[in-house]
Amino acid sequence: MSDPTRAQRASSFGSRAAAYAEHRPDYPREALEWGLSGASGTPRRVLDLGAGTGKLALGLTALGLDVTAVEPDPEMRAELERAVPSATSLAGQAERIPVPGGGVDAVFAGQAFHWFDVPAAMTEIGRVLRPGGVCVPMWNYEDESVPWVAEFTALGRDGTRRPASVEDLREVTHPAFESFESDRFHHTQRRTAESLLETIATYSKVIVAAPEESAALLGRLRQFLAENPATADGEFDLPLVTTVLRARRR
Repeated sequence: MSDPTRAQRASSFGSRAAAYAEHRPDYPREALEWGLSGASGTPRRVLDLGAGTGKLALGLTALGLDVTAVEPDPEMRAELERAVPSATSLAGQAERIPVPGGGVDAVFAGQAFHWFDVPAAMTEIGRVLRPGGVCVPMWNYEDESVPWVAEFTALGRDGTRRPASVEDLREVTHPAFESFESDRFHHTQRRTAESLLETIATYSKVIVAAPEESAALLGRLRQFLAENPATADGEFDLPLVTTVLRARRR
C-alpha cells in the first residue's frame, strides 16, 4: 500500500465514524479497573482523551465514573454523543486539553496515544491530573498467539508497520510521572467475515489508501476468511488482547 502521512492517517477516521462506532471492539472491564487501580485514592473524575466514538467512555461510565470525553473530529464526536450521552463531550486535542488543571483522577486514551505528540501531551496530561492520578493509554489488538489470527493480521498489514504502541511507548518518561507499567487482558469479539472486514475498513491505512488498493487488500482478506476453517461458516469469536499502560502523576 502507499504510505500517506501520519497527519492524513490521524485525521481520517471521521469519514468512517458510523462504521467505527459499530464495528470496533469494546474494552474489557478488568483492563479499565487495572488502569484505575494505578491511581492513589478512589478515582471518580475521568478524562477520555482522543475519545473517538466513545468505545472507552462507554466502559468508563458503566463503572459509575464521571467521564469527560475530548475528541477533535466532529463526526467521531457526534457518534460519541449518541453512544454515551451521560459523558461531557468536548472538542479538543491531547496537546491542548480544554479542562482545568488538577481536575481529574485519571486520563485514559484508547487506541489514540500513538497519534499524540507524546511529550506535549504528557505535559498537558500532567497539568489536568491531580497528584496521584494516573495516565492510562490502552490498545485493542488481534491476539496473534492464535495461528490463524497471526496469519490474517500479517496479510492485512501488507508490509506496513503496526502503529506505535507499548513496544515504542513503554520507555516514555516525563518528570511529572512515575514509570509506566503494563499488563495484557485477553477477550473476544463476536464476528462474521463481513463484520471483521468492516472493522478492517475503519483502519486509517485503509481509509486513506487509493480505492483500488483498499479493494485489493479487503479482497485478499475476504478470500482468507472464506478458506479458513475457523471463520468460513457464520459467526466466530475473534481473539483479542487489550494492552494497557499506566503511570502515576507524581
